[in-house]
Formats: sequence, structure tokens, C-alpha cells
Amino acid sequence: MTVVDDVRVALRATPLLARFNAAGVLAAADVHVAVRLGRLAGEGDERVLLAVALAVRAVRSGSVCVRLDDLDALAVPEGEDAVPAGPLPWPEPRAWGTAVMASPVVAVGVDGPADRPARWVDGRLYLDRYWRDELLVRRQVDARLRAPVGGVDERRLAAAVHRLFPDARDDRQRLAAATAVLSRLTVLTGGPGTGKTTTVARVLAVLQDVAGPGLRIALAAPTGKAAARLQEAVREVVAQLDDAADGERVGSPEATTVHRLLGWRPGSSTRFRHDARHHLPHDVVVVDETSMVSLPLMARLLEALRPDARLLLVGDPDQLASVEAGAVLGDLVHRPAVADGVPGAVAAFEPAGLAEPEREQLRNGVVRLTTVHRQEEDSRILPLAAAIRDGDADRALAVLRAGGSSVQFVEVTGDRPTEEEIRPVRDDAEEAGVDLVIAAREGDASRALRALEAHRLMLAHRRGPAGVAHWAALVEQWVTDAAGPDRTPTSGPGGTTAPGAGRASTSGPGRAPASGADRRAAASPWYPGRPLLVTANDRETGLYNGDTGVVVADGEGGVVAVFGDPRDPMRVRPHRLPPVETVHAMTVHRGQGSQFGTVSLILPPATSPLLTRELLYTAVTRARESVRVVGTEEAVRAAVGRPVLRASGLREPLS
Repeated sequence: MTVVDDVRVALRATPLLARFNAAGVLAAADVHVAVRLGRLAGEGDERVLLAVALAVRAVRSGSVCVRLDDLDALAVPEGEDAVPAGPLPWPEPRAWGTAVMASPVVAVGVDGPADRPARWVDGRLYLDRYWRDELLVRRQVDARLRAPVGGVDERRLAAAVHRLFPDARDDRQRLAAATAVLSRLTVLTGGPGTGKTTTVARVLAVLQDVAGPGLRIALAAPTGKAAARLQEAVREVVAQLDDAADGERVGSPEATTVHRLLGWRPGSSTRFRHDARHHLPHDVVVVDETSMVSLPLMARLLEALRPDARLLLVGDPDQLASVEAGAVLGDLVHRPAVADGVPGAVAAFEPAGLAEPEREQLRNGVVRLTTVHRQEEDSRILPLAAAIRDGDADRALAVLRAGGSSVQFVEVTGDRPTEEEIRPVRDDAEEAGVDLVIAAREGDASRALRALEAHRLMLAHRRGPAGVAHWAALVEQWVTDAAGPDRTPTSGPGGTTAPGAGRASTSGPGRAPASGADRRAAASPWYPGRPLLVTANDRETGLYNGDTGVVVADGEGGVVAVFGDPRDPMRVRPHRLPPVETVHAMTVHRGQGSQFGTVSLILPPATSPLLTRELLYTAVTRARESVRVVGTEEAVRAAVGRPVLRASGLREPLS
């Protein structure tokens, strides 16, 4: 492999694959995998190798499979700075499919040979591993939906549901509770502020009353941050229940990551202690932020559940999906009805005027919450999110331009914001950053963690002028200049920071600072006020990929990193930390599962392939109090009008 003009070229590519590699449609790794599989199977047809390479690319891009007749999707090159490819020698679709089905590399149909690396099913080409995961999820979900729970005291159920959801507006919450009691699978969806976590806590009380007591309940989420938020929210709601007996039955459930729930196996990222032969002991498993769960992880979770256990999946299907392959939550919400009908006891809780599409979804255990219970009445965040979700660019721009305390649109005049245009972002970043640094230097872990969540700069790209690397360096420089030198340098565990380290001249948004952060890092990477992002799971410390924290003075001349709930921070010495990054800014993907007081989103140019409806919606809904969008009208319109399309067969019936 070599690099020519920033394009990685696969040296052993066949002529056809080389054309697609040079155009940026295929990466070198895609080509190498396809060529190797073809060589092992004795397949020399370039059309087949191209199809396999595209299936490899699909998984890297988040899809589970590839459709060879969807040339519009296939022709889009990858990369943050990708540009549309020119004319390419695509095979004729019908002949292409025939060649693929005849290949020794490919198994055809559900019952095709089990020893081939790729599989063709209903016009979709999969890498066989992902086909098996999709089939497992399909069969597990279908079995749960077709085996409703029996032996439920319906009068006790009705009493518990109405006691725990007494408000007239709680009709959909009551429906969700009844579904969770009477079904092995419930999918609870809804946008921000609709009370999903509050509903979960009260549903647990209903379950313990009607199907308990003593049910073994597990709470889980894809990231440690999301798990901590779930645990905190559930415990807070349980503590406020009117009936003390309900609270006692639920207790104080602990939440963990899905990976930790399943049980890591050393040296493996795909195998766990709990699996099809060693089931989880729990009677009820709740998974929050399910939109972030990949297809392989969902497959491992489903096979690890006892057949009689209940599964409650919670999330917003309009958010960004997992960074890995699959969009399981969206597929489960939108797939055709599986069960023959809705159990009569569930139907008794259907709200008046429930639309027919929602009634069909209810047959799949899906309940969508629609009433907003959170955010101030004059907040424009949720109307903005609704306009984005509906694909209405005119309405989204109208909300942005109307302004107010909760929504701001900094409409830039060029591809990059000027000093004046970026000033509001700088002001918020400096205010939150200085508060964080002062608290950290004083050793106030709780205040530092709260300051960490006061403002967050988000971006679509990792690299380039609209990327995290560039903007994170700028924010660090702004905060360094505003906070000034540390007059009380620390020494001891974790390293030292010299007075004045990190001071440098101001740098505008057109270029990153050249020396401030470098000089600080040279003195010590563990300085009070350094915000941290964990980038790898670590069982020993209990920290997981996506957790955020901050380095604070420990009061004894050293420093310690703190994470988690500001009311009860977890403290970890720097030498025990897993891999971390400084997090003055983050991608929108990294921000999933988190909430911040204010979010500033800097949009890339409208031509960016990463600019999507789900990205914009996810960024906007990370804000509790206010959101600021920095970009052009064209970029906003491009995002709202470009939904993510992940190829999958889960929402389609098998022929």
C-alpha cells in the first residue's frame, strides 16, 4: 500500500478495483480483504471482488450489508473531505447479481452453506458474520414478540399502572407500563424531554408490584456516562414516588455499561462470559440510549438473556446510530408488525386517537412518548429539534433565526467563521473553562465536574479546519489565556506544572496555537483543569470509552482525575488511567449519551458528507438550556435534507 495525493492505493488491486480505489469509493483495506478472499476461494471475477469490497466498506460505514442496485449510495466516496466520484465502470446490475450468486465466495439464501465469507439474501450482500448477527437479532426479537407473558393479574396491573401514572397526560406511559408487564420485549422511544427515564423508573415499580416482588433488574447503557445518568435519574424518581412501598420494591438499582453487564473476556472484544449457554440471571434488563447499540452488541445481549426475561429498550431513533455497524433501534421501530395482534390487556391501555401506524408499531412492542415534560416553556430547542427531525429546513431556519436565549444561529459569511463571528463561542468556552480551571486548582472536584458540563463545543469532523483537532487547540488557548498561570504549582503523584505553563499569544480561528499547549504538555500532561475523555474501556478502574472527567489538585501537592456524578466523584490517579484525550471539543458522535448546559455546534461546509439530519438533531438535543449553531444557511439545509441511510435487512421481511 502506498499514498498518492492523500489517497491510499492498494498495490495489489485488480484493474477494476484499482479504479474504485483511486476514486475514493473503496479504501485499500476493502480491496485487500476482497482480493484475499477471492484468492482463497479461487474467485477471479473482478465484479464479484468489487461486490465483496463494497460489503467490507459498508460495514466500516455503519451499514450491515450492501445493495448492488443502489448506485447512488455506492458511488459516494468516503472521508471527511470526500468529493463525488466521476464516472466509474459499474457492472450491469442484473449480470452483476448473477455473478455474485454463482461465486464460491458467496452463500445464497438463509439456508446457504455456512462456510463462505459472504452471503446473498433478498438482493443484499453481507459479510457472513454480520448476516448471522442480523438473523439472530431477528429471530430473538420475533420469538419474544410472539410469546406474550401469561398469568398476569389484570386488575392488579390496572391498579398499579394508574397509581404510578395518575396524570391525564400519562396515557402513553401507562401503555408502556402495560406493554412491559405483558411482553418479553418493549421498545420505549421519544424525543428529548418526553420523560423516557422517568417512565422507566415507574415501569420498574409496576413490574415489581405485578410480576414481583424481588425481580432481578439490570440497568445498562452503551457508555459509562450514559449509565451514570440512567442510574442517577432512576434513583431520583424512585426516591420521589408517592407510595413508599413502590420505592422499597424498586430499591436503588445500579447501572453499568452493556459490555460490563455481559462480562468482558480478556483479549476479546466480541465474546463475553454471558452468552447463549451462560445466560444473564436477571428477570428484567433495561438498556438506555439504545440508538448507540451496534448490531453485533445487540446480538450478544439478546442471546445472553433468559428466554423468559423481559427486555426494555429505551432511546431516540432519530439520533445518530452506533459508530459501528447497524441501526438496530431504528430498524425495530420501523419494521413491519411481527405479532398477530396486541394482547387484549395491552389494548385496554391504548390512548384515544392512537394513529394506525403507531398501532402497528405496538404489535412490535413499540411505544413512543410524545408529550414534552422538560425544558422551559419559552425554550426553542425542542421546536428546532422537531423541525430537523421532520426534515423541514425552512422551519428549522426560521426557529434558528428567531433567536432568543435558548437558540442562536451564527450565520457565517464564508466557510470559516471570522473572529467576530466566533466571539460568542469563545465567550462561553472561556467562562466555563475558567470556572473549571479555578475549581480544579482549588481541588473542588464537584464544581469542576459541573463546569465540565456547562459548555461543550461540538463538530462533525475530526480533522481539518472544521475538525476537533483544530478547534480543541483553539479552545485550550482561549482558556489558558483567560485563566492565567497556576500560582500554586503542584508536584508529586501525577507530575508537575510550572507557573505560567501554557501561556501563549492569542490565536484566531484561522490557525491553531503553536506553542501554549505544547509547552504545558512538556511540563506535565496532568495539570489541574485538564478535561479528559476516556478512549478505551477499562474494567480495573470502571472507566469506559466516552467517559469524561477532569484533573484536579488533590490537596496534598499532587493531582487526581475525577469522573462521574459531581455529588459523588470517582477519583483515579493519573498513572492508573486508561488511554485518554484532552476534550476541549468533541465530535457529535462522542457527545451521544451526554447533556450540556450550552452546546455550540460548528458546521462544516455544505459539501461535507458527514453533514446529516441525525448529526444536527443529535447535537441540538445534547443541550439542556441553549444551543448555538455556527455555519451557513446552505450547511443547515444540507444537513436537514440528508438523512443517514444505513443498509440493513432487519426491517424487511425475509422472502
